[in-house]
Amino acid sequence: MQKGARIAVFVDRDGTICFDKHYLSDPDGLELIPTVAEGIKRLNDAKLPVIVVTNQSGVRRGYFTEETLKAVHDRLRQILASHGAKIDDIFYCPHRPDEGCKCRKPAPGMLMQARDKHGFDLTRSFVIGDRMMDVGMAHAVGAKGILVPEPGDQYNIEKEIRESTTKPDFRADTFMQAVDWILKRLDKRD
Repeated sequence: MQKGARIAVFVDRDGTICFDKHYLSDPDGLELIPTVAEGIKRLNDAKLPVIVVTNQSGVRRGYFTEETLKAVHDRLRQILASHGAKIDDIFYCPHRPDEGCKCRKPAPGMLMQARDKHGFDLTRSFVIGDRMMDVGMAHAVGAKGILVPEPGDQYNIEKEIRESTTKPDFRADTFMQAVDWILKRLDKRD
């Protein structure tokens, strides 16, 4: 990878980093998906910023507070640190789907906030997620969208893919496969 390149890897939280517990509000309920901590560490070792982007409408629905959400994110950072891995920043959308904000996925607002804060080149960056809305968000800014369905796939991902106007740039079975794909693409750019 070229020195000074502002490439980032954006990662969805629920269903991608941790199992989707449906409005997770208990930090002790956070459970990492296998290979995620190791994959994030590999991205850290490659000097790629890892940025979490997550829809968290539970805040506006009144299911939990922003303080509770911060506690969940603090727990996520602790668990990753125990594996020698870290995330560089977290962006979340607290809005309900009916609010029409520009930050709720598949809208690219969180990616643009991260670009503005950190100076990332979104067209050279990657998004890893478990839903087609993550891929759609990536493509809205010219990033590569990688689909990694959650183990047990609680959503009908095949139906989502068929009904989507876009397709993933890569479909992985595990988070580590997604990381391998990213690192191979970057090696080819050198």
